[in-house]
Amino acid sequence: MQTVVVGTSGTTAEDVIAVARGNARVELSAEALDALARAREIVDALAAKPEPVYGVSTGFGALASRHISPELRAQLQRNIVRSHAAGMGPRVEREVVRALMFLRLKTVASGHTGVRPSVAQTMADVLNAGITPVVHEYGSLGCSGDLAPLSHCALALMGEGDAEGPDGTVRPAGELLAEAGIEPVELREKEGLALLNGTDGMLGMLVMALADLAKLYTSADITAALTLEALLGTEKVLQPELHAIRPHPGQAASAANMAAVLKGSGLVRHYQEETAPRVQDAYSVRCAPQVAGAGRDTMAHAALVASRELAAAVDNPVVLPDGRVESNGNFHGAPVAYVLDFLAIAAADLGSIAERRTDRLLDKNRSHGLPPFLADDAGVDSGLMIAQYTQAALVSEMKRLAVPASADSIPSSAMQEDHVSMGWSAARKLRTAVDNLTRIIAIELYAATRAIELRHGLTPAPASRAAIEAARAAGVEGPGPDRFLAPDLAAADAFVRTGGLVAAVEPVTGPLA
Repeated sequence: MQTVVVGTSGTTAEDVIAVARGNARVELSAEALDALARAREIVDALAAKPEPVYGVSTGFGALASRHISPELRAQLQRNIVRSHAAGMGPRVEREVVRALMFLRLKTVASGHTGVRPSVAQTMADVLNAGITPVVHEYGSLGCSGDLAPLSHCALALMGEGDAEGPDGTVRPAGELLAEAGIEPVELREKEGLALLNGTDGMLGMLVMALADLAKLYTSADITAALTLEALLGTEKVLQPELHAIRPHPGQAASAANMAAVLKGSGLVRHYQEETAPRVQDAYSVRCAPQVAGAGRDTMAHAALVASRELAAAVDNPVVLPDGRVESNGNFHGAPVAYVLDFLAIAAADLGSIAERRTDRLLDKNRSHGLPPFLADDAGVDSGLMIAQYTQAALVSEMKRLAVPASADSIPSSAMQEDHVSMGWSAARKLRTAVDNLTRIIAIELYAATRAIELRHGLTPAPASRAAIEAARAAGVEGPGPDRFLAPDLAAADAFVRTGGLVAAVEPVTGPLA
């Protein structure tokens, strides 16, 4: 089993995915344990002083003006976790919760939170035991951190609330901790607050969305190339010198991917039909690299933001190296929320252009000789008519999901927290958008491979043949009379989602961007 070592200087996207999706084991470095101990000494010293210090000896949020006496401070930390564990709605996915917990541990291990080493070790132990707290869909405004989601995780560390065990069964967290030999934590000054106050949920979802979108953008370049080929389009628009004079890196990468897939095609040379010569292809075909490339560049910016956040220690207040404990606003999720929304916009546009290409394949007036709806016997058979309806419905939802969550704010905590990021909501809708985009690309794949096979007597590119053969082997059926279509579309979805399409093509093309 892979082991991820958590130090004081943040973590990487690869480590987040290894823990969230790969169940990698988590260890704290000696450096982190030392930093935790030093910061705790500072907090203990401040706790012993008569002067109030926010988060150490005061209430929280709008209640920060109350000084809390020493005998009530343990109760204060327990109470903030219990009261803030107020989420509602469906359970959040296991991988999201594991990413959330790991990223909170990353900040705790920085030595800027004042949490004791024993608490950090318990966080690692819970992850390693495969115990996943039950976290709910609603409860975070993306400011003061992902409060309710993180509170449900902290509640489990205390042996309270519900959690999913390694066998997938939801049970009381205390029972699961006992079976794993993990002692519940008894929180002390500042620790409850430190476990709740970060952008960890939205950041974890951003990291995983970027990994998924990287595969999808490559898949979309492949399906765009297949559609261009099926429509007897021209590959001349993919020439690198054309993209060099508009030097967007993503655009050049997408054009290069499409050109690699189309190399050696016997279909693209037929775009100049004798009866109706075409000077140029429709925008949805000709501008595919520009649209997908803009999305790629958006991903590059989002990845930069994620890398900065992965290196950050997000808490309030924070323990500084010179011994000061200072209040701050670093928990505000705006940087992460914005890029989550940017990605949803780009994904919606990629889905939209893919649907337009699919519709062109199905329309006998624009498909340059293909049968209506790619049907076996049009009229008796409906072909892929309703597959395009499904794709259109997905695109319509993608457009709704592209409305920015981060453009909204709603005041909370008696107007103390009067501007929030809604970053958690941006992350949740992006996850749905990524799922929908996968299905949209799968439907284009299904239509384009069928259309290529209906071009009898013409030879597709070697990479296209490899994609078609692999898709058929994966249960994505080819042309023929009407049949129950949902299983075919599900097979195409799984083929794209698991990376099968890219894996099928790259042995022919070489590595794609």
